[in-house]
Amino acid sequence: MPQIPEKIHELTVGQLAARSGAAVSALHFYESKGLISSRRTSGNQRRFSRDALRRVAFVRAAQRVGIPLATIREALSELPEGRTPTRDDWARLSASWRSELDERIKQLNRLRDHLTDRIGCGCLSLDTCVLSNPDDAFGESRAGSRLLVERKPRHPAGRTCAPTPTNCD
Repeated sequence: MPQIPEKIHELTVGQLAARSGAAVSALHFYESKGLISSRRTSGNQRRFSRDALRRVAFVRAAQRVGIPLATIREALSELPEGRTPTRDDWARLSASWRSELDERIKQLNRLRDHLTDRIGCGCLSLDTCVLSNPDDAFGESRAGSRLLVERKPRHPAGRTCAPTPTNCD
């Protein structure tokens, strides 16, 4: 990994890419999304301050765990410009993402556990697919993964019910 002398306070996009492991195009994208910033030289070349290295590392770590870029941008906006995110910053900001990640893990576990059930009907619903669309009953009247809002509940014995289960056929 290329070393950057301490006396250099600004990095070119190529130096930042080489040091951070991010592609130049990714750095341009991060900049366009407000995750990092640069100044332009008189020759219109980008120059990044050294703190951009830590910010890029922060962005990439957050992306690896599935945090959306908009959420990462909000987190970075809480930090003073020009200050490198610290370990305490990461701990504080990432703590707020924990419940979101826990919910995603729960959804993925449900998907994994019911994967073979879901492929047959085509809707991939995690909550009620097998109960809401037994034997692909909606397939004849509607294409795609939409469920009819006006559908009638099904009686446990398989009979079609009126809007209240007490009025079954």
